[in-house]
Amino acid sequence: MARIAFHALSRRQLRRWLALFFLALAVPAVVLIRQAYGQLKWEAFHQYRLRAEELTRRIDGRYSQLIAGEERRTFADYNFLVVTGDPQSNFIQRSTLAAYPVESSLPGLLGYFQVDPDGEFRTPLLPDSTAVAADYGIAPAELAQRQALARRLRAILSENRLVHAAAAPAIEVAVPARTVSRDDYLIASEASNAGAAPAPYAPLLADADEADAPAGAAPAGAVAAQAAFDQLGATVTGEKKIARPSASTLGRVEDLQLDERFQAAAPQAPRPPPAEPVAKLEMRAVRKERSTVAEPETTADRPATVAPDRQETSERIRIRTFESELDPFEFSLLDSGHAVLFRKVWRDGQRYIQGALLDRDAFVQAIVAGSFRETALAQMSDLVVAWQGDVLAAYSGRAADGYGAGTQALRGALLHRARLSAPLSALELIFSIRALPAGPGGRVIIGTAGILLLVLCAGFFWMYRLGIGQIAVARQQQDFIAAVSHELKTPLTSIRMYAEMLREGWVSAEKKREYYGFIHDEGERLTRLINNVLQLARMTRNDLEMHLAPVTTAELMATVRPKIAAQAERAGFTLNMECADDTRTARVVVDQDCFTQVLINLVDNAIKFCAKADKRSIDIDAHRQRDDAVVFTVRDYGSGVARDQMKKIFRLFYRSESELTRETVGTGIGLALVQQLTAAMHGSVDVVNVEPGAQFRLRFPIDPARDA
Repeated sequence: MARIAFHALSRRQLRRWLALFFLALAVPAVVLIRQAYGQLKWEAFHQYRLRAEELTRRIDGRYSQLIAGEERRTFADYNFLVVTGDPQSNFIQRSTLAAYPVESSLPGLLGYFQVDPDGEFRTPLLPDSTAVAADYGIAPAELAQRQALARRLRAILSENRLVHAAAAPAIEVAVPARTVSRDDYLIASEASNAGAAPAPYAPLLADADEADAPAGAAPAGAVAAQAAFDQLGATVTGEKKIARPSASTLGRVEDLQLDERFQAAAPQAPRPPPAEPVAKLEMRAVRKERSTVAEPETTADRPATVAPDRQETSERIRIRTFESELDPFEFSLLDSGHAVLFRKVWRDGQRYIQGALLDRDAFVQAIVAGSFRETALAQMSDLVVAWQGDVLAAYSGRAADGYGAGTQALRGALLHRARLSAPLSALELIFSIRALPAGPGGRVIIGTAGILLLVLCAGFFWMYRLGIGQIAVARQQQDFIAAVSHELKTPLTSIRMYAEMLREGWVSAEKKREYYGFIHDEGERLTRLINNVLQLARMTRNDLEMHLAPVTTAELMATVRPKIAAQAERAGFTLNMECADDTRTARVVVDQDCFTQVLINLVDNAIKFCAKADKRSIDIDAHRQRDDAVVFTVRDYGSGVARDQMKKIFRLFYRSESELTRETVGTGIGLALVQQLTAAMHGSVDVVNVEPGAQFRLRFPIDPARDA
């Protein structure tokens, strides 16, 4: 019953069932591997995000440290001369900011500046009076260089409408009778932003359009000349937004189209809000200090005892001590591609602007790019530096130059996004990943998945081949059963028919001998068939016993001749047997019975497939081959063997004809037994086509010890 069910399974059905079985194993395995790999990916994402957070804190700490150093500078440091020592013994010297070339820990620093209440530009690089610069040890060449740098600083500030392009005339600032404090100015500013300034403070504020007045125009009020700095602060704090052109940027952050699925799906930590500050923004208090400033005396301040020529050629210094309020530093970017770090200082009811002008790219690259490239993040992520949504710079460790050319090249998965601490709170660091590394665990999973896939594919391919082979064997066995049944039934029917005719006396005396011959031939045919089946059964059970012994070629030919001569003669074939003279005494180690059965099967095969040949002849020949082997050939004169079947005809149960259309008798085990018996006797068999017919060649090694 099992055999019938197996036989009913076709190749297409076998492929279908194996495919379903393969999917039943592969789909759960793929799901498990995907889940495990995904978990490792989230863990790797979390690890790299922690690295990005740590790097952001490091960058923020370095910037905070630099700005804290600037915060410690006093109001007097922005003058050319400063007073050092105790109040009783004042010592006047150059300010540290007056050094040339400019020296500072701030990366990209171009120079320091101060904007007076009347809008006048000043810099600690130059003394208040250049006429007496030599008195301070400044050579003319160095003075020219200092003046050139001062003009450059003023040009950049005026280009961004922060100071006037040309020196404004001295203006006496009208101060109200009572002292104007910082609080008075803030009240006036808030009232102005609300739309109506109270009358007592209205003179403090000028029309906002005066900030855009032509170069050289005098300001209308004490604070109006510094209105542009208030607008810079508004762009950072959000009080007031100014539309700035983005020609010097790489695009907008929105153009990056960052994929936030890792942020949304990471199980290790909740997703941080976009642009979360690195640290909690602390309110930085206004700092009050008592400063001692060295200022030049005016003519009116000088005693009458001073000689006029001395007043004209030298500068007298007046030491003044006062209290000032210093606001925290603010940071902003300028349209010209520069950056400005500035603070507001209140002194005697008047406001001063002090700060430093920076090269934007150098300020960003020196710390951000340098710190980024020192970490492993540079090998797998991109870093974007943005200011109020504008992309300022992009860095990638994979790029040849480490610098992105635009937002199209920076798209990826968002890793971490954070702002720096004040005053750089508008500066944003955005880390993105193009390909998240799987890590060592991921490599193990990928390797395991590859091995599992290989085993599954190889196993199912082997099972498919085995199934196909079993289907073919089952079909061959059925064909063998049908062939054996036919081979047994046909001779038995003939024997029974001729025996009945002889028993009933229906045959004449001259026909009896012919009928007896038919009975004998069919009996021999049955004997060969039964011997083949028994031999096959013994070989299948590994129960074949062979008696190998050395025998000469002449003896083998003489032993085989009578058994195959009668077989060929009764079939109407002529048998030609020849043995070369140099081969007759050559000894080969064979089992004579098995060797005889091999030749009988080859002759029987030639008779069956050459029944319709024009020349009904079989040639058997024996000759030496290179003095180390004897080759026995069996040739017929039929149609030969098709080239694609020369290897197949030695397979068990193989027949070149279909069971429904075949014209020859046979079971498909004769040539298979020839191949197996020859191999068991340490020989080999093959077939070649000759013109006409086919030639089977048996090769046996010569026994050198007994070669006569």
